[in-house]
Amino acid sequence: MEARCKPTNVSRRRFLTTALAGAALAGTAPLLAACGSTVAAAVPSGPPKRGGTLRVGVTGGGASDTLDPHIPATNPDIARVLNLYEPLLLRDHDYRLRMLVAESLKSSPDARTWTAVLRSGIRFHDGRPVTPADVVATFRRITDPKDPKSGAAGLTMLGEVAATGDRTVEFRLTSPNSGFDDLLGQYSLGIVPADFDVKRPIGTGPFKADTFTAGLQSTFVRNEHYWRPGQPYLDRLSLINFADDDARINALLSSQVDAIDQVPVALVDVLRSDPRIQVLRSETGTWLPFTMRVDRPPFDDVRVRQALRLVVDREQMINQVLSGQGRVGNDLYAPFDPAYNRQLPQRKQNIAEAKRLLAEAGKPNLDIELVTAPIQAGAVEAAQVFQQQAKAAGVNVRIRKIDTTTFYGENYLSWDFAQDFWYTRNYLPQVASGALPKAPYNETHWNDPEFTDLVTRASATVDPKARTELLHRAQQIEYERGGLIVWGFVDQVDAYQSYVAGFVPDRTGISLSGYQFRQVWLGTAEGGAA
Repeated sequence: MEARCKPTNVSRRRFLTTALAGAALAGTAPLLAACGSTVAAAVPSGPPKRGGTLRVGVTGGGASDTLDPHIPATNPDIARVLNLYEPLLLRDHDYRLRMLVAESLKSSPDARTWTAVLRSGIRFHDGRPVTPADVVATFRRITDPKDPKSGAAGLTMLGEVAATGDRTVEFRLTSPNSGFDDLLGQYSLGIVPADFDVKRPIGTGPFKADTFTAGLQSTFVRNEHYWRPGQPYLDRLSLINFADDDARINALLSSQVDAIDQVPVALVDVLRSDPRIQVLRSETGTWLPFTMRVDRPPFDDVRVRQALRLVVDREQMINQVLSGQGRVGNDLYAPFDPAYNRQLPQRKQNIAEAKRLLAEAGKPNLDIELVTAPIQAGAVEAAQVFQQQAKAAGVNVRIRKIDTTTFYGENYLSWDFAQDFWYTRNYLPQVASGALPKAPYNETHWNDPEFTDLVTRASATVDPKARTELLHRAQQIEYERGGLIVWGFVDQVDAYQSYVAGFVPDRTGISLSGYQFRQVWLGTAEGGAA
């Protein structure tokens, strides 16, 4: 196709829609010459510059969008949480735990008591100092048995949180937990004042809330009390929801936004061909599993689950769904965890064995519905490729595509066969979120007593070698009889205008440098100031 420069938004959008559809089916990236000016905007250099508004196009969201720090679900929620609030500690761009609201966190020798020392001088948005009482109230809110928040499932061993000094807080556990620091290092555990009201969202993050319209847009202003000297560099931040890929990309190409998350991999080369655009690629532990409810037929038969794992050509998934922007998975998560079990044989496509297992299970002509939605770049495309691969084993996959809001609505966790996406986590925090009987996002309804016992014992084991041995056994159980198909790990691909600076690769899997907009600054856009 010959590209003509300066198309209207409508014509450009029509092209992108066609390109996306064609690329999804062919597994290739269409070639599109950059339109508009062919002169790249100067990439900012020198020290960061203060001022300006960053406009970010964020994938998904809907009527259930929230400013609550402790129940983020969609990408816009997560972006808001990471800029309004901060937990005691969090993983950095290299996936290392770093102190935020706390300046230190230390364990007792038996891992039953963890002591946090709050950062000196840290303040909330309204100027009040952060106190141990605020930390105690925060965790009381998160673990409230009448209204537990999303992080509560990972804190079941937390017996008491007590203020023990002007800047110290003790976390007293009911059982030893050698990885408790990792459990605290979650973006959904932001510290808030004791009198927190979600209608008046106050945290310690680099930005303060300005306006918020669920499903559409939220705006923020610089927090003048922020503890990092000189940051944030921006005066204002605007997060704009986009329901579909081509609208989001079109907004970037037409300069309606300065950055977007989750570039469809089929269009990476398209954006790279535009001299005004920078593409940011990050190797991550993000995964897009297929989820099978192990308590519902036909997935309650382990032979069916194993057969469906064997119909997947993982290399083809990486190449066709991700255009090579990812790594093959082995039906396990947490690849950056030192305890990740690399001893298990890599599962590969085996159609003959899949057919044998299905016949043995009395399902030689299996017919199943797969629920999908554009929850993350590549999700719908993965469903389509899986549908084609399953045909070779005599499995008929009927795809039911719905919108993201419906997918994560009241029926979420009810789908018999569906998909989801998870950012990078280590093994035990991920298990607490999605693989225990009372985990808040146990999509497969996994409830294996032997697995639960191993995880419980591993959490209480201080010796790293002994803990790793227990976790390897737990992972083998998931590998052999779990309800997840983890076919690969997705490289995060985002894009931004060339006049934007401060974005760096990030291993957490969270888009645009972990949505850490405090470090972003604006140079001069082509044709005028940014």
